[in-house]
Amino acid sequence: MNLPQFDAGSFRDPGGQVFINDNKVYRTINKPKALIYEKCKEAGIYAWLEEKGYLLPHTEVDISAFSNLGENVEYVIKHPKIKFISYPYEWSFRAHKKAALLHLDMHIDLLSRGFTLIDASAYNIQFQGTKPVFIDHLSIEPYNEGDIWTGHQQFCSQFLNPLLLWSLADFAPNALFRGSLEGIAAEETAKILPFSKKLSWTVFTHVILQAKLQKNALNSSAAEGKAKQTKLSKMAFIGILTGLRNYISKLEGPNTNTVWASYENDNTYTDDDARVKQAFVQDMVEGVKPALLFDIGCNTGNYSNASLAAGADQVIGFDFDHTTLDFAFERFEKDAKNFTPLWLDAANPSPNQGWAQNERKGLTERSNADALIALAFIHHIVIGRNIPLNMALDWLLKLAPCGVIEFPSKEDPMVRKLLRLRQDIFPDYNEETFLRLLKEKSKIITKKHLNNGTRLLVRYNNH
Repeated sequence: MNLPQFDAGSFRDPGGQVFINDNKVYRTINKPKALIYEKCKEAGIYAWLEEKGYLLPHTEVDISAFSNLGENVEYVIKHPKIKFISYPYEWSFRAHKKAALLHLDMHIDLLSRGFTLIDASAYNIQFQGTKPVFIDHLSIEPYNEGDIWTGHQQFCSQFLNPLLLWSLADFAPNALFRGSLEGIAAEETAKILPFSKKLSWTVFTHVILQAKLQKNALNSSAAEGKAKQTKLSKMAFIGILTGLRNYISKLEGPNTNTVWASYENDNTYTDDDARVKQAFVQDMVEGVKPALLFDIGCNTGNYSNASLAAGADQVIGFDFDHTTLDFAFERFEKDAKNFTPLWLDAANPSPNQGWAQNERKGLTERSNADALIALAFIHHIVIGRNIPLNMALDWLLKLAPCGVIEFPSKEDPMVRKLLRLRQDIFPDYNEETFLRLLKEKSKIITKKHLNNGTRLLVRYNNH
């Protein structure tokens, strides 16, 4: 076995860390957590949670291969590898809501069996398609009667508060969450929520009251000591979780109509052009057979769906528009297809951040896509955000070694809309320059004009 590579996002837990080796994921269980791991295993908790679909499956492996990690390691378990790690600040409203409900359902069921979750980190949940799964086995411990909910503040910051901002304030919290990796504090949430929404008992107790208690705790050591002595019965504990579950399950995302939400049904393509475009994409997918495909500017997922039908194992879709992402999530959730829509501001994608700027990796560093499609995208980033064409192409080609890129010319109606209210400062934005730059950076396999020649589809390959 090669030397395992430490995952920089797992350093905070002294009970165990995550390592990557030969494209497999391993988690160590260190001496501080070994007895707890044994109790969970002997009670059948892991097997039960994995069977219910809550928890990522695992197997124990021979510890001798990890002797170089030190004498503190008592067990090593192996997980299936999640193809693409996403972060909660990249989730849509529906994804965030579903992750919150998974966390609450799992915690309620654990308490019924005498176990609990010691934290409430949204980073402990990953998506396989539209299905969330819990990935941190070491967050599970035996429950002791009277234990308080130690993860309450974290749950509110990373699950409840973002959902409240979406649903009650029509405020997309992604950028705010990304700026504070621990989540959105009660104090910040309280400032943004409209006064009328603060009258809800759930909002009052979990946001307004919590914000006041946190402020008092900072100014009073006596308040902190009193909080530590608080006891909570299991029935009351389950009652709190159940109340939050019932409340969150009824939250609805912002009902915002945007230009791009209806783009796939309100554009300049003829039916014939749409069929040609889909066939062009599917030809690439059938030839590459990507295990993971990125759909940059996925909109509601039509071409992601076509890619899955053509043989892509999994598709990660990225879009800036929250309405389209929620629509896509609901659409693919019904069909249980392996597609995950994520929020992306392509001119400001998720960066390397966290401790030592390495705890949470940027999009490019996480990219392991086998192919991509970037349809009706490049004009938005070049003309809409003033990113030079050569830089936009460089970025796309770094994300995947092959794929399909669509180039709309200035004669295209959608490009004319972008230029309508601004000066045309883009002399190099033309098909000739696009093809020249792409040829310098990659190999053009085939190309096809659409929409009376105003749009060009190009299949490229860096291999």
